[in-house]
Amino acid sequence: MKVTQVIQRFIALIFFILFFQSFAFAEDAAITDISVKTGATDLLLSLKMEGAFQKKMEEAVLNGIPSTFSFLIKLKRQRTLWLDDTIRTLKVTHTIKYDSLKSEFRINRSWEGDNPLTTNCFKEAQILMSEISGLKIVPLDQLQKGKRYRIKAKAELDKDTLPFFLNYILLTFLWDFETKWRSLSFTY
Repeated sequence: MKVTQVIQRFIALIFFILFFQSFAFAEDAAITDISVKTGATDLLLSLKMEGAFQKKMEEAVLNGIPSTFSFLIKLKRQRTLWLDDTIRTLKVTHTIKYDSLKSEFRINRSWEGDNPLTTNCFKEAQILMSEISGLKIVPLDQLQKGKRYRIKAKAELDKDTLPFFLNYILLTFLWDFETKWRSLSFTY
């Protein structure tokens, strides 16, 4: 057997192991709670995600590597014998960055404007990254009384926040995730 064949097989084995390792991490993240309520003028969404922070991801964040979660949300009016009518599709992001000099976590949530949240507690930062509470989806005047609606959401790790080489190494192999869609049907 030639040396190049041995090297090729070794590299293939490493990629095989890392490829299937990423599936093991991806299965843990899930949206566990989703609810809607009516505010004074808007339909509001709340949700929780669990299992997004695996050990490798925690280590990366604590080493100062920023991470962004993207939440994809769709609201549709359900119709019988016809395709559902899409009312709104939106994407919101949560980004965490650890400042080791100040020993604090800065969390930017796109739907809350330019008001970053800061905390010294990593558990609290994880909760802020993994929850949405009171997100305005649509004004109530865009909904019809007595009609059925379905809202669904999923979350994923945003792959566009790192330089390419770190993106490829860290996100593809160590802690990539995407949750399944979680949906809720309701009558307005």
